Amino acid sequence: MTAPASVEAAPRVLARGFALIGRSMRDHPVPHAISILGASMWSILTVGLTIALGRITDDVILPSANLGEDVSTADLRNVAFVLLGIGLLRGVAVTIRRYFMAMAEGRTQRTWRVAILGQYLDQPVSFHRSRPTGELLAHADADIAAATSVLKPLAFVASVVVLVIASLLSLFLIHPLFFLIAAVLFPTLATLNRIYTRRVVGPSARVQAGIGEVSRVAFESFDGVMVVKTLGREQAEVDRFEEAADTLRQERIVVGRLRAAFEPVIDALPNLGVIVLLVTGAWLLSRDSLTVGEIVSAMSLFTMLALPLRIVGFFLEEMPKSVVALERVDGVLELEKPEVTAGTELLDGSAGAIGTVDFDGVGFSHGAESILADLSFSIGAGEVVALVGATGSGKSTIADMIVGLTEANVGEVRVGAVAIGDLEPAELTRAVGLVFQETFLFGASVRENITLGAAVADEELHRVTGLVRAHEFITEMPEGYETVVGERGVTLSGGQRQRVALARALVRNPNLLFLDDATSAIDPSIEQAILDNLRADLDLTLLVVAHRLSTIRLADRVLFLADGRVKASGKHDELLAVPEYEALVRAYETAAS
Repeated sequence: MTAPASVEAAPRVLARGFALIGRSMRDHPVPHAISILGASMWSILTVGLTIALGRITDDVILPSANLGEDVSTADLRNVAFVLLGIGLLRGVAVTIRRYFMAMAEGRTQRTWRVAILGQYLDQPVSFHRSRPTGELLAHADADIAAATSVLKPLAFVASVVVLVIASLLSLFLIHPLFFLIAAVLFPTLATLNRIYTRRVVGPSARVQAGIGEVSRVAFESFDGVMVVKTLGREQAEVDRFEEAADTLRQERIVVGRLRAAFEPVIDALPNLGVIVLLVTGAWLLSRDSLTVGEIVSAMSLFTMLALPLRIVGFFLEEMPKSVVALERVDGVLELEKPEVTAGTELLDGSAGAIGTVDFDGVGFSHGAESILADLSFSIGAGEVVALVGATGSGKSTIADMIVGLTEANVGEVRVGAVAIGDLEPAELTRAVGLVFQETFLFGASVRENITLGAAVADEELHRVTGLVRAHEFITEMPEGYETVVGERGVTLSGGQRQRVALARALVRNPNLLFLDDATSAIDPSIEQAILDNLRADLDLTLLVVAHRLSTIRLADRVLFLADGRVKASGKHDELLAVPEYEALVRAYETAAS
């Protein structure tokens, strides 16, 4: 989990917050500019409204109340037009501000989500295997949303600058004492907000980290629901989630207490200013230094300033949370991308090497653990080879290397006589099909899961699904090939999912098909029919990680792996003379019986 920002970093939170805002404004300047323009219009119109109220008080209301003068229809009409006009224009300004600010926030979220997704996809498989999926989802979802939350009040806050300047000028023109009251009030509010920001940054950082932890625990519980239920771990998972949620709750309470301590004071200060203003205004009125309308105008300004100043407080409250969330996102965006030089070579079918595989002195270690050590073997075009070995012997690592997911530390891996690193990526993807034991299906139709958006004619689709014995069960489904299989293909059995995954690999006409125990959930008789079909009807090289004796016997050759090397190679019957191999296949036989 990305470490939260420390409390010691709090004095720099404003700088980091404005840097965050600057990134958004550089990426999407137009909606930001229009939104700030609309907010500034609202500020100017707000000051204009208070001036209008003062004039109406002095010129219309007081003459009528004190002198008994009748208010003419024209005066009433003018008052109505002025107030209605200002009200409508303020409404338009608010609409512009909100619409374009929402646009800026939404586009910023899209930009940062696309960036973080691209970073995820650029990272090697080891990155994804070493990090909980829940944490990655929290970065792409909750952290992005929290990082952009400071943008919501941004245009309003920017307009407060205009509002404060216009208000101070208006108050100074009414009376310098009113200006002094405001000049004391605004810095006091700013100081309180700064103190609050310093204190809240640490708890806010821990809240964001807690959200990521809660997401991680929840995802693991849901994703591993079969393990949870079959092992009776429901209560244990509830307890684990409750612990993470309680930690998050405690940190949110800390933030809540800080808000409870500062918000009432911040809310009360403008109202105290109104009281001071009223007392001062009454004294000045008694000395004939200003009019009732000017007092009304000044008090209206202070009253209307309460909401914008509260928005500034909200803005400063959101800033620490946004800064911390963006730091978590940047922790991913700033990861060093692996240096990958895309190859440019294509497979040359005329050389007779297409479909061949060569491992030449390959070594691979994960940390201090050696997985493959000086591994060398060759597989000819059209050959059916079974990889047999105990768990941890390197079979899956070999699969990852053949499709370019893992690079060898030493040695060279070649497909079609071309080094993996020299092959054009699209050429490697087309030439090699890999099907894992744990198949992944999208929450889409069967057709979409097989074609993945490629244009495949129905006859070709049916031919491929026929080869893997899937056409029959697919056509028996409610909507045939258009049936949606649900998230991860949950509506299909394990064997059905594996056959759909096989069809997905074959529809691309690969030269080499690697089955990493990809038929383990399929009935042995159906598995044998599928392998017979692949051997008879397709011109491809077939490499199979096998745990069934029936599968091993179908292979032209068996490579027996042990300690990251090829311990023996030959026909199954020949390898029975190797004690370790004989013991392993007997264990497979016993497990299957």
